[in-house]
Amino acid sequence: MSRTVTRLAVAGGLTALLGGVLAAAPSQAASHGKTHAAAKHVLLISVDGLHQSDLAWYVKQHPNSALAALVKGGVDYSAASTPVPSDSFPGMTAQVTGGDPGTTGVYYDDTYNHGLLPAGTTKCDGSVKPGAEVDLTEDLDWNKNSIDAGQGLAGLPNSILNLTGDASKLINPAKLPVDPKTCKPVTPNSYLQVNTIFNVIADAGLRTAWSDKHAAYDILDGPQGNGIQDLFTPEINSQDPALAAGKDWTTDNAATRQYDNYKVQAVLNEIDGYDHSGKTKVGTPAIFGLNFQSVSTAEKLPTSEGQAGGYLADGETPGPLLSGSLDFVNGEVGRFTAELRKDGLAKSTTIILSAKHGQSPKDPAALTRIDDGALLDGLNAAWKKAHPGAGDLVAFSVDDDAMLLWLNDRSQAAADFAKNYLLAQSGTGNGITGAAKAFTHGGLTKVYAGAEARAYFHVQPGDNRVPDLFGIAQQGVVYTGGQSKIAEHGGAADDDRNVPIVVSGAGVSARGVNGQQVETTQIAPTILRLLGLDPQRLQAVRIEHTKVLPALGRDCD
Repeated sequence: MSRTVTRLAVAGGLTALLGGVLAAAPSQAASHGKTHAAAKHVLLISVDGLHQSDLAWYVKQHPNSALAALVKGGVDYSAASTPVPSDSFPGMTAQVTGGDPGTTGVYYDDTYNHGLLPAGTTKCDGSVKPGAEVDLTEDLDWNKNSIDAGQGLAGLPNSILNLTGDASKLINPAKLPVDPKTCKPVTPNSYLQVNTIFNVIADAGLRTAWSDKHAAYDILDGPQGNGIQDLFTPEINSQDPALAAGKDWTTDNAATRQYDNYKVQAVLNEIDGYDHSGKTKVGTPAIFGLNFQSVSTAEKLPTSEGQAGGYLADGETPGPLLSGSLDFVNGEVGRFTAELRKDGLAKSTTIILSAKHGQSPKDPAALTRIDDGALLDGLNAAWKKAHPGAGDLVAFSVDDDAMLLWLNDRSQAAADFAKNYLLAQSGTGNGITGAAKAFTHGGLTKVYAGAEARAYFHVQPGDNRVPDLFGIAQQGVVYTGGQSKIAEHGGAADDDRNVPIVVSGAGVSARGVNGQQVETTQIAPTILRLLGLDPQRLQAVRIEHTKVLPALGRDCD
């Protein structure tokens, strides 16, 4: 898995989503950095895997759809990009912190930290060598095979809305890395290096909620752990009881849609002023939302429900499975907008549609699957041969459609060794049909090693989180030892990064397509500005000088 942290320079004065796009509303109070609020509520929707081209295609094909209405009712930022790496965790933290991985400290859902101690460490007296996996996946759950992550609910999966809104209770602390200074487990939220919009909004006395796919999304609670008052996290990688043993909700697209529907119902309950369960009246949150997974699995699965996944041969037109998943998401967005209208909230709610990541490759003919395990075994063997008595060079790796390596030897010489070895490798992978397909240069087009990787991610020497090697894959390369997927995310390709940002509804006076280059990090300060809060209260915004999304049309500066 991998990603690139280039920061796009956005042209012009990006001060004006409120000056032009956002209509002024009465002041909410001067405390907590509040100014003039354009909206009382922001509904943030992440459709994982959704490309900007998918949205444009769907709106053209379905001009009367809910997605088309969303686009027509606001600003469609057609040149938006995710951070690199384009994984779920850096993608989501970008949207709610305003920061790239070098600032947030979050490079992927499963990474390595040279300064922490392995999970289960009880003696922090120097007897245990630092270096530990930081796992933000289903592996942290008390029971990763259950959709309730081990809470023990009866009647699952139909009872899943009874899941706790405190996701930290679903995480087994014995599975967390250990801080050598305190000898205590490092929770996901405390691992994040900066605060989130949820922290700022909660500090202002407003209600917060979110729905996502793992309990580890407790990371969005922010370093203080007090950002999200209602965090609903049914486990997506758990066993679907309707499928064969070992098959989770992502292995069948119909199952993924069923899973997504649980989160949709949670959001509908929140629109109605209840908590996610629909049982306790708490008021509609100021910030709330969810992520959809069904588009992502429709892009990755070769087939499901007797339909081909991914795109047609032109590499642009969604195939039957993906088209159906887009229909599904459109229908659910329609349910949200209808519920907002029914409850009289449409005029006070802004909807922001985006994605944590895209998926690559869209062109099926470009797919080259390469067994990364064999590549890394070869690298370790070459290192040991050149350094008799040495152990493995690679301490940890994450490879989807990019390559992130953390090395046991952090010297520049070791990083250069790994870089030169990988770029010298050629071999045979397989393509879309499973037929043999040759590859060169380890499937990589560019490798950043040691100091190059630190510079790429804008971090200082000695940073314990940054990969020691970051490799950008050639177009179409997916690192996998099997043939169960035809696309992946994590890399730096346009297919990975070019996702939608649509801002529509309350406070949005401009209409149309804005073609300026923007990043999903700009969603965070925009949300705060919409709610009448100061974007500068976000630490990442101050560090990276992240701007509010620019205005469009005659209202634009």
